[in-house]
Amino acid sequence: MSVACESPLAERIDALLPQTQCTRCGYQGCRPYAEAISAGTAQINQCPPGGTATIAALATLLDRPRLPLDPAFGVESDAMVAMIDEARCIGCARCLPPCPVDAIVGAKRQMHTVLDSHCTGCELCIAPCPVDCIVMVPRPAAHTAPPAGINRQRYAARNSRLQQRAADRAALIAARKRADAR
Repeated sequence: MSVACESPLAERIDALLPQTQCTRCGYQGCRPYAEAISAGTAQINQCPPGGTATIAALATLLDRPRLPLDPAFGVESDAMVAMIDEARCIGCARCLPPCPVDAIVGAKRQMHTVLDSHCTGCELCIAPCPVDCIVMVPRPAAHTAPPAGINRQRYAARNSRLQQRAADRAALIAARKRADAR
């Protein structure tokens, strides 16, 4: 889980990032990437989802020259969303944990679906799928990309939920160990 940005500059950088949490920049999310840019350990051209517009905004904020998107991190493309082929989905639920904004809904042994209006297009759900039933498709015109602020809120809510679940699990294990020790 990431720690909130402590640097005011990192906060301003983070506010310019698309909040897809895709990790394509080489960091575990937008905040860690913002921290790295602020610390001078990452370049401003490592965010394919943000592309040229984000690079320009970061260059202006940091008074740096605009750079082309570094192809080592990917290429800029149209907004995409994940789509699950319902006929091929086996309900394994492996796509659920990597989704940084809980845009995939479903349960074990049940068919899953993607909420287009929530999907950031991060692609993190594709690799864990054992039957390759998830593909990226152009975002439907009816569902504009979620604003960065909403993505950030969903990501924070997911991380908070996961932290609470881990704390609850740890408390349960500790209680069982105490009960077993009696």
